[in-house]
Amino acid sequence: VQLQASGGGSVQAGGSLRLSCAASEGSLRLGVMGWYRQAPGKQRELVAGILRGGRTKYAESVKGRFTISRDPAKSTVYLQMNNVEPEDTGVYYCNVEVDGRSFYEWGQGTQVTVSS
Repeated sequence: VQLQASGGGSVQAGGSLRLSCAASEGSLRLGVMGWYRQAPGKQRELVAGILRGGRTKYAESVKGRFTISRDPAKSTVYLQMNNVEPEDTGVYYCNVEVDGRSFYEWGQGTQVTVSS
């Protein structure tokens, strides 16, 4: 089972994108719902997460620019990306972390390309 991320594309530096991930409330109750990024030649990293109580956490590199949120009515988790930078380029994935491990298989992700 995979969670599907969507909404990627090409954008210029300083622009915005909103990514979406279809995730049921059941998925959100499992653990930390996160957005991950894999840049070319680098390991996948967590950029934003939302905990079961609703608290959020962010990688230092995206603090103040990215916002993770959820819409239970639409069973969707979003990643609002503002003021993007070329360093934000990569494939973005969503998954749930349970006891330090990814719960779902990794999907194809969605490509984000930021040009300077």
